Amino acid sequence: MIADGVIDLGWVFDHLGDMWEASVEHAVLTGIAVSCGLVLSVLLSLIALRWRRTYTPITWVTGILYTIPSLALFTFLVPVFGLSLLTAEIALVSYTLLILIRNIVSGIDGVPDDVLEASSGMGMTARQQLLRVQVPLALPAIIAGIRIAAVTTIGLVTVTVLIGQGGYGVFILRGIRRQFLTEALVGTLLSVALAVVVDLLLVGVGRLAMPWARRAGT
Repeated sequence: MIADGVIDLGWVFDHLGDMWEASVEHAVLTGIAVSCGLVLSVLLSLIALRWRRTYTPITWVTGILYTIPSLALFTFLVPVFGLSLLTAEIALVSYTLLILIRNIVSGIDGVPDDVLEASSGMGMTARQQLLRVQVPLALPAIIAGIRIAAVTTIGLVTVTVLIGQGGYGVFILRGIRRQFLTEALVGTLLSVALAVVVDLLLVGVGRLAMPWARRAGT
């Protein structure tokens, strides 16, 4: 015991295996949601970039999804898809779309016109400009969006325990129900730690993907 019984270290050491299992479940739920959200966001962003009039309705719909409280969204989805992984992922993915789409589109739009003119003068097609010029230069904004989406999703995954999914939410909910603060704190702290680790990993991925930015900083 430490801090007058606030944290029971004996319980912590006895449940290290459960913590590892919950960590894997939490990471998998997060990874699926962010990956699927990124794929959908890229497709919707390409549509918005190709047909500019679609950007407003796309962000309007995804904005509505983003503002729906998670419990309300689960309540709407459960009668249709049941207490399932699919229900959890549909909700989690919906919260990533607005963040990712805005960052992708703003990153692409932020490429200077003179750079595009220079690439056109070199004979690049529109597709080549997108893949070789616009996307690389938009990577800082895109990766920033992925970082925000990932950290946000890690927090939201804790709520999926209410529809029977795992993760750190199991500790939090069980600790609250049993009025056992150690268990609730463990779930909370592990969720924060995972968010920090994932954010740092994405920062590292960004540095590897953008070596020119690293050299410029040096």
